[in-house]
Amino acid sequence: MFLWSGANSGMGDNKIEIMFKVGKKAVYPAHGVVQVKAIESKEIYGTKKDYYILEVIDSDVTVMVPIDNAESVGLRHVISKSQITRIYKILKNTSKVERPNGHQSWNKRYREYSDKLKSGDIFEVAHVLKDINLLQNAKDLSFGEKRIMDSALSLLVKEISIAKNLKEASVTKEIDKILTTSD
Repeated sequence: MFLWSGANSGMGDNKIEIMFKVGKKAVYPAHGVVQVKAIESKEIYGTKKDYYILEVIDSDVTVMVPIDNAESVGLRHVISKSQITRIYKILKNTSKVERPNGHQSWNKRYREYSDKLKSGDIFEVAHVLKDINLLQNAKDLSFGEKRIMDSALSLLVKEISIAKNLKEASVTKEIDKILTTSD
């Protein structure tokens, strides 16, 4: 973390806290892992602000986030190794289903799951994957349910692989093993 001088940023004498350094990885809700490509001052609609220029990993999507709004939009650091243990515990826990969604209509479940994926909260993403995996054991998943499950798995795999410095295929195998042994 370092401070960007307000004088250089066009923000007067204020100092803006820069939480993400260029070249580092972070997580942007619903998009997953991003790399900070640059920090740039831009004038948009007459207001000059400093922006993180983020590139979504494995995608050609680039996102600009005002530095002073980064926290409010959910931009966060990649999880720590200790947080991975918590994620794996969530995935393993089938004795107590905290969100019994099997009885809800698919539309309601879809909205709930989509909101959780968009939240950027990796633990909510883990709950979505666990819940849909449990639902899959009870019935055939619809196309939409499969898409949500794939999205949740992808978000988890990408972030955990960065945190553990492992290939995505290895993390996918770890998660598949957890999900199949907890059935």
